[in-house]
Amino acid sequence: MAGDKDTLVGMGFDLARVEWALKATGNRGLQPAMDHILEHEGESVPDLSGVSESKGRSQPMDVDDDDDDVEALKGLVKGAVAGGSEGADVEAKSIKCSQCGKVFKNTALANYHAEKSGHDQFEESIEEVKPLTEEEKKQKLEELRAKMAEKRARKAEEDALENKANENIRRKTHKDLNKLREEVQAKEILKEVEAKKREKVEEAKARAAVKAQIEADKKARADKAAREKAIREGKPFPDAGQSSPTPAAAAAAAKPAQSGPSKEFKETRLQIRLASGGAPITTALPSESPLREVAEFVASQSPDIDVDSVSFSQAFPRKTFSAAELSKSLKDLGLTPSAVLLASW
Repeated sequence: MAGDKDTLVGMGFDLARVEWALKATGNRGLQPAMDHILEHEGESVPDLSGVSESKGRSQPMDVDDDDDDVEALKGLVKGAVAGGSEGADVEAKSIKCSQCGKVFKNTALANYHAEKSGHDQFEESIEEVKPLTEEEKKQKLEELRAKMAEKRARKAEEDALENKANENIRRKTHKDLNKLREEVQAKEILKEVEAKKREKVEEAKARAAVKAQIEADKKARADKAAREKAIREGKPFPDAGQSSPTPAAAAAAAKPAQSGPSKEFKETRLQIRLASGGAPITTALPSESPLREVAEFVASQSPDIDVDSVSFSQAFPRKTFSAAELSKSLKDLGLTPSAVLLASW
């Protein structure tokens, strides 16, 4: 089949692909080899070093070489054999398909046609299959090129559709990722805003606590100076333990205490200094709350503080609250509307 090989190579096909097609079709002719090349155009050429050209295929055989070949073909095909009874001395030149009229020069090509078309009616023929002329080879080449061009165009169209679908998927995925990224950024911005708000609230509380501490210290220093002045001048002072203070001192001492009854305060604001040190803590409780609730508030600041061990004292007027007074309300103890307490345990 060197002629078929040279013809296919001359058509522009790769030598390795031509050899593969010829071996795969069992050297059954030019047309089967071209069909094989078209069907396996996009596949890589396998290693053919250990494959025989006739492996798994029927070797081409001319029906006029041996009468046994004709008898073998009769057993393979199902069609009626024309001319079996008359013209017995006429030599068969080819095999003809009774269903489509195609003529084949050997049983191998007839079998290949049967596999491809599904036809099963064959007969002997005295018609001789002539080799392709140069014009016919050119025509076959044009047909082959047209088929290849059509197949490439169809493949290019399929690839274009697939690429378009992949591009749509990529764009949608990119869009979804951008949307998700924007949502995450929006959540992060909200978290930052909330954190800044909390920082501002904490800063305001800290400034208020510092301001209250400064005011309490000023008041404590003023009370201490007034007490020392009273002692130097020999005047009575509430802390001196006198039972009958002077009217001026009594009026000065009674003034803060009398501010409560003149007006009802529903809430009491407390600044509590801890004996352990550190920044004072503040809280606001209903005026009817007992002093024990203040002790519970102090105990909640640390797991090491036992509520029953908490006691309170006041710098001005100087006073230490007893355990019995823990059950009294802040209003009854004169701590409204605000007071500064020292807590110890």
